[in-house]
Amino acid sequence: MRRAVRVFLRVLAVVAVLAAGFAVVKRDDLIRLRAAMALFDENRIVQNFSHMDRLFHARVLDRGTGPVSDLPQGSPMVLAPEVTDWVQARAVTALVILRDGQLVHESYHLGTGPEDLRISWSMAKSVLSALFGILHEDGTLPDLEAQVVDYAPLLKGSAYEGAALRDVLTMSSGVGFDEDYMDFSSDINRMGRVLALGGSMDRFAASLTTRAHPPGSHMQYVSIDTHVLGMVIAGATGRDPVDLMVERIIQPMGLEASPEMLTDGEGTGFVLGGLNMRTRDYARIGQMVLQNGFWNGRQIVPADWVAASTSHQAADGAGYGFQWWVPKDHAQFGDDFMAQGIYGQFIYVNPGAQTVIAVNAADRGFDAAGVTDENLALFRRMAQAGH
Repeated sequence: MRRAVRVFLRVLAVVAVLAAGFAVVKRDDLIRLRAAMALFDENRIVQNFSHMDRLFHARVLDRGTGPVSDLPQGSPMVLAPEVTDWVQARAVTALVILRDGQLVHESYHLGTGPEDLRISWSMAKSVLSALFGILHEDGTLPDLEAQVVDYAPLLKGSAYEGAALRDVLTMSSGVGFDEDYMDFSSDINRMGRVLALGGSMDRFAASLTTRAHPPGSHMQYVSIDTHVLGMVIAGATGRDPVDLMVERIIQPMGLEASPEMLTDGEGTGFVLGGLNMRTRDYARIGQMVLQNGFWNGRQIVPADWVAASTSHQAADGAGYGFQWWVPKDHAQFGDDFMAQGIYGQFIYVNPGAQTVIAVNAADRGFDAAGVTDENLALFRRMAQAGH
C-alpha cells in the first residue's frame, strides 16, 4: 500500500512538472498573442516594427564574415516640400534614396535610427522570388508549369491541388483567401494568430480548401501563396528555404547587419513577410535588382529572372510579376517596379532614372483610398527630380 502511494506521488509529481512546463509554454504563447493583438496600436507600432524579435519567434540570419558592400556618397538630394509633408503624413520612419548607385539621401524619423532592423512585411516576398529564380536557373526548379503538390505533397487535397508554380508566383493560385487586414476573422489575421501562438504555417496552408477562381485565371493577392513557394523550395531541395536564402542572397550581398527572420513555432521561416533588415540593406537589395542581379562583384540573381520577375506576368492584365509589383503603365515611367509591404514598406526601383527608394513606415492609414496611387506618383516624381 505504501509503495503504491509512493508511486502515485511520483506520478503526481511528474504530472505537476509537465503541467507547469505546459503552463510556461502557453504563457509565452499568450504573451506573444497579446503583443500581436497590440502590434499596430498607435502608441506602439513604431517601436514594434523595429523590434519584432521581441514579439514573435525569430532567428538571426548570419550575414557572413565578408566586408560590407559599398554605398558611396553622392551629391545630397534636396527633398521637395511635398516629400517632407509626405514623410509626416505617412508616418515614415526611414527614407533612403540611391541614384546611380550612390547614396543621395538618408533620414530617420519618429525616434528610429539607422541601426534598427525594420520589418519588411510583404517586401520579403520579392526576396524569396530572387531565391526561387536562382533555383530555377540552376535546374532545381526548372519547370514553372509543374504542379505545386509535386513538391509539397502536404497540400494534396487542399485548394492548391491543380495549381502550377507559375500560378503561385503570380498570385494566381485561385485559392480563396481573405486578405482584409482590418477584419479580425479574415484569413490573413487567422494566419497571424497561428504565427503568434507558435502554430504551423505549413498546416495552415494545407487547411485551405476553398477555391475562388480556377488556377492561373485571375490574379488575386494571397499572401499564403508565398509561404507555399517556400514549401516548394523545401520539397525540391530537402533544405530550409531560409538557410538557402542566407547562403545564396544574404551572405553574398555584403549587408551591414545580420537580418532576422520571424518563424512559426516549428522554426519554419515566415518567408511571406518576416524579414527584418536595416533600411540601407533594403536599398542594397533594390540596387542589386536594378543592376540585373549583379552586386558586390558577382551575379547573385540570374539576369533573365530579374527581367522576367519585374515585368508583367500575372493573369488578366494585373500589375504583377513574379512576387514584384509592376505598375500597368510602368513602360511610361522608366520601367519601374517595387516590393511593397503593408503599413508603408517599399523598395521602389526605377531603372530609367537609375534610382532606388527604400522606405519603412508605420502608416496606419496605408489602406485608405488613393494612398497607394499617391505613393507611387510621389516615388516617380522623386526619381525624376534633377533629371
